[in-house]
Amino acid sequence: MASAEATTVPAARTAWERNLRAPVRRFLQTETSGAIVLVAAALAALVWANLGTSYEALWTTRFTIALGHHALGTDLRGWVNEGLMTLFFLEVGLEAKRELDLGELRERRRLAIPVLAAVGGMGLAAAVYLIVNAGGAGARGWGAAVSTDTALSLGTLALLTGGRAVRLRVFLLTLLVVDDLLALGVITIAYSTHISVVPLVIAVALLGVLVALRYAPSGWRGPVAALTCVGLWAALFQSGVDAVVAGLAIGLVTTAYPPSRQDLERSTALTREFREQPTPELAYQASASLTSAISPNERLQYRLHPWTSWVIVPVFALANAGLHVDGDLLHRAITSPVTLGIVAAYLVGKPVGVTLAAWLGTRRVLGGQRPPVTWPTLGIGATVAGVGFTVSLLVASLAFHGPLLGEAKAGIIATALLMPLAAWAMRLLVSNALAGTRARQLAGTAEELIDLVDDIDPARDHVRGNPEALVTLVEYGDFQCPYCGQAERIIREVMADAGADLRYVFRHLPLNDVHLYAQTAAEAAEAAAAQGAFWEMHDVLLEHQDELAMPHLLRYATDLGLDVQRFAREVRNGVHADRVARDVESADASGVSGTPTFFVNGRRHHGAYDVDTLLAEVKAAKQRARAAAGAFTAR
Repeated sequence: MASAEATTVPAARTAWERNLRAPVRRFLQTETSGAIVLVAAALAALVWANLGTSYEALWTTRFTIALGHHALGTDLRGWVNEGLMTLFFLEVGLEAKRELDLGELRERRRLAIPVLAAVGGMGLAAAVYLIVNAGGAGARGWGAAVSTDTALSLGTLALLTGGRAVRLRVFLLTLLVVDDLLALGVITIAYSTHISVVPLVIAVALLGVLVALRYAPSGWRGPVAALTCVGLWAALFQSGVDAVVAGLAIGLVTTAYPPSRQDLERSTALTREFREQPTPELAYQASASLTSAISPNERLQYRLHPWTSWVIVPVFALANAGLHVDGDLLHRAITSPVTLGIVAAYLVGKPVGVTLAAWLGTRRVLGGQRPPVTWPTLGIGATVAGVGFTVSLLVASLAFHGPLLGEAKAGIIATALLMPLAAWAMRLLVSNALAGTRARQLAGTAEELIDLVDDIDPARDHVRGNPEALVTLVEYGDFQCPYCGQAERIIREVMADAGADLRYVFRHLPLNDVHLYAQTAAEAAEAAAAQGAFWEMHDVLLEHQDELAMPHLLRYATDLGLDVQRFAREVRNGVHADRVARDVESADASGVSGTPTFFVNGRRHHGAYDVDTLLAEVKAAKQRARAAAGAFTAR
């Protein structure tokens, strides 16, 4: 948060954009660029593999780490596949855990549909592949035709939707995590040649230690957890189970939680102590406090994601996508059951399986829930799921050798080229031919989870705009926060554009640890409200954020024509302190710790709060509210 002295903010970027960009939006943006780098790496591998023998010579070079009589060794391609890719699966697990703890999936019954969709998609894809390869030598490679590539699918979705389809992304991400878990199970059961029991038992025990470390003191927990994670990976590597399982398991046990106001206030106090006495001890305490205020899940995601998207997955593609292309391979691939089976499994079996299984998951006779997104939108997600690359190449390298491996790689690369085209066609169909049914489709989707704990009370809350508006925008703000001052101008533009469809509610969250006059200003606004002038005082305070001392407040009261003596008495005696405290309590209950924080129809808004972003969210909320009202009337 900015200090009290900061009064200006660059217009191009807000505090959220610079410091608190939402994990969902950040993940989508980086995934888009990561998908582009992945494709570039795959193309580079194809070119390299056709320039001579250096490609295979490099990636089959053996590399061993030895300590005494103990050694971990494999070729460079194996270190990429089982070593570096562990970090990729770690990030997938972290993102899924965050959704389970804080996001759409914190309501556990919402897991049912994406889990069923993952199982159905993999099952039908495997069936399609086996039908094409029935009785042939390629039947063993069915595992290469079932797993969706996380980077390509999420990257394609981000390119198609511009990062706006957050619900679809959460559905797809959950599906992908289950898909990855099942794919790793397939690798372990169907393609692991030998399982060593003792290392596997050690790995399970170390996972238990990692879970128990969540309750250990923070001072030494981090280093011990890191060593435990390395030991878990090494044990799985030695057991014969694909070591990337370690990454997914570690991610799924790493907790996510919002920073609490108490933790942030403690961090501020320690930082101030360090400013007064810059000693090593206070520097360590302040740094540790700041670090612990953010959950380990989000800290790891922040550090890992650029590396996984821009380095690890592209290196994997460079190591595995190399394919020597010649006339003989192309001739075989056109008629090869392996190639055709993989393409048919991903472009037909996977999307159809995902959609049918999701439909079954919504049937009332089976106790199903309403779908998380409209059926046309889910169709886009199902189509995007029809691409294999990362795990598919892993399985293909385990299942095949020689000509069959080349044919499998050809099929996998073909799906990576054809899926975006299929998804784009589905996007056009949804946006044009089915546009007229969108409102009716929205009415049949699952209700949004509400993040705002305290409902709007017109008798207590300060409401600006149409009291009967379909959409309510709530802000928790601080009159001395410069970002709240900037947001106020943005909100005025949003309200002007939205008109009678939007009402705006302001609630107090004075950040007393960083803003000296925030509490007094909040109470002054309430003292003005007692005389029917809350919004007038609200506007004046945000226009004069660097002049909030008592003499300034008295001058504003005089200019507004208030009873100044009553105003001064109420502010000085803290008459309205309880009213401000109730807003602060509601902020704490809703997980709000910074300003400005917005809620749109009870849903917390994450990310940038520029005019276009807020208007888009308001319009989406209005559409959903109208659809819900129409469905209620129909009943």
